[in-house]
Parts: sequence; C-alpha cells; structure tokens
Amino acid sequence: QVQLVESGGGLVQAGGSLRLSCAASGRTFSSNAMGWLRQLPGKEREFVAAIRGSGFGTRYTNSMKSRFTLSRDNAKNTVYLQMNSLKPEDTAVYYCAAGRRRLLGPDTTLSGAYDSWGQGTQVTVSS
Repeated sequence: QVQLVESGGGLVQAGGSLRLSCAASGRTFSSNAMGWLRQLPGKEREFVAAIRGSGFGTRYTNSMKSRFTLSRDNAKNTVYLQMNSLKPEDTAVYYCAAGRRRLLGPDTTLSGAYDSWGQGTQVTVSS
C-alpha cells in the first residue's frame, strides 16, 4: 500500500478556487493511477477525477470537468486537484486515493478501484 497525505482544503466563497495536493509515499508513484473522491454530508462517497500513472489521461465526473483540473508530478510523488468556480454544493470531504492499477478502467469511478486512501481534507464553499 501507499501512504497518502492531502492538503489544501479550507473555506472559500462561491466562485473561488482551491488547489488540493496529495503527497504519496511507500511505493513507486507512477505505478498507480490516482483519484479524488468526495463525500458530501449525509451522502455516499462519489467520484471526482482520476489520472493515469503516467499522467497522460484523465477522467472526470461530467459536472466537474469544466471546473476541475487533475494533474500529477511523478518526480514529486504528488497529485494536484485544481478546483475553480467552486459552488456551495462542492462542500465535502475530499479524499485522495491510489488506484490498484496504472491505467484507468471501467471501475475507475468506484471506490473499489482504489486500495489506499488519505485521511481526507474538508472543503467548504460559502454562498
């Protein structure tokens, strides 16, 4: 497994931006796809975005595709989620996760595709 530590969450006004970071350690970082999932209050965890181990290839939930950008720096063992035009409905705990494989697959949007998780970082968007 890999150890993951998220940072960058906080309180922001609607329309604002945040950049979440996730630092990884414990195994070869480029060997695994990385994803972000979030959990809204009282809801199930939901997929946000994922990126291939190489960094070439991403997938997003449609409602976030135009506002969020996922990237990774394999030299720094870090993945970044840039979130723009934030809305109050984006308020959630955001989790970084390491995929079981290098590539994205049909199960990428599911929690079961990931075998390591960070502790989560709270994002709160005020109206």
